Amino acid sequence: MIKVVRGNPTPEELAAALAVVRTRAAAAAAAAASAAPGTERTDEWADPASTVPRRRLPHPGPRAWRTSYWPR
Repeated sequence: MIKVVRGNPTPEELAAALAVVRTRAAAAAAAAASAAPGTERTDEWADPASTVPRRRLPHPGPRAWRTSYWPR
């Protein structure tokens, strides 16, 4: 039950506010229903693999130490 505590909203304003509340409640219920137990999605920013540079490593050879630092 929703109760207007202050002000006098028009029927259009009240309908818009209720649509937002119902949409958010439906989205939260759908997210809770689709999440299977034990399959929590981790944040991509916290993924340790994101700190590793995505470039090729130098091939071993006599001058590999020179190219190990410089980006390609």
